[in-house]
Amino acid sequence: MKFQQYEKQKNKDWVLVSPTKIQLKKPLVLVFGNRFLLEEAAVYEDVKNIFPDGEIVLGSTAGEIMLEKVYEDSITITAIEFEKSSFKVERANILDFDKDAVAIGKHLAAQLPSKNLKHMFIVSEGSFVNGSALINGLESKNTNTAITGGLCGDDARFEKTVVGYNEKPKEGEIVAIGFYGESLEISFAQYGGWTPFGPERIITKSEGNVLFELDNLPALDLYKKYLGDKAAQLPQSALLYPLSLMQKGKKEPIVRTILSINEEKNTMTLAGDVPMGSTVQLMMANIDNIAEGALHAADIGMKNRKNKPELALLVSCVGRKLVMDQRVEEEIEEVIEIIGKQAVVGGFYSYGELAPFYGNKSCELHNQTMTLTLFSE
Repeated sequence: MKFQQYEKQKNKDWVLVSPTKIQLKKPLVLVFGNRFLLEEAAVYEDVKNIFPDGEIVLGSTAGEIMLEKVYEDSITITAIEFEKSSFKVERANILDFDKDAVAIGKHLAAQLPSKNLKHMFIVSEGSFVNGSALINGLESKNTNTAITGGLCGDDARFEKTVVGYNEKPKEGEIVAIGFYGESLEISFAQYGGWTPFGPERIITKSEGNVLFELDNLPALDLYKKYLGDKAAQLPQSALLYPLSLMQKGKKEPIVRTILSINEEKNTMTLAGDVPMGSTVQLMMANIDNIAEGALHAADIGMKNRKNKPELALLVSCVGRKLVMDQRVEEEIEEVIEIIGKQAVVGGFYSYGELAPFYGNKSCELHNQTMTLTLFSE
């Protein structure tokens, strides 16, 4: 693999971060950045001028990750030339599918050739998509192909997210990148570090990713009761107090973050499905546990690898970033400590993370996790 990385701060020029400038042949160009900056007309053209034959994927974030740093109000570029393997990019807009996440997932999976498909990486709109339903659609055709990626962010605003493929990014876009190659080694992992607290409650009414009732009581009312004074800052304050969700028949709990609330209907919309009969519990975190969770994710990702990773794509949750605040780069440093400084690191802070549990290929939607995808050729 060959790499080039650039970074652009608000109202400043592009800066080459890589040690030397080299010409890449038909690279995959991953552009992660602040939503307002990505929406500027000149940005896509700038990237196209730097990488005229690149396949350009853009996504808005709640913070950008590059090397050992975390950026805000910026745009980062990680461009990768694969020397022994190949990739294919497909896109679709969920607004063309009546916001049916399963349908668009099936469509994208069908567009990627399944022969020798080694891995899928997803860059998805993140403000209203049902992430777990999207995964169900994506896995409908390629059940043996692991999926990782993330739902794009918009800092802590939750106004809208934008994604693009070879064009200026816009609302509703979902991009799927398929990777192919015999020599390509890809491993992945996710881990949280949040701690459950308070009573367990049963979901007694829900539809998809909309939560109505817990223990036959209005879910939003109960949630506000626990938040106390922080209820006035919903949905942003919900990032600090996600829900641990244990579904019937599952061995591992998953974490769900609230994307929006509906005061009139007294409901909460979460980033993924919240099936009736599942048990939920509030969660909280401290900085040390979150940093240790990132280290644990890296440990899992390095298990059974034959080669050291050349590329690490990190997708971490905006909630982790808010908790860690000025210490946020510690979780990136923990990952690098384990995977090695030879790996080029890129990624973003998200509204949801996609990755299987360790030992599985079936993908899950997570919130509040550090997720990593490690590549070598």
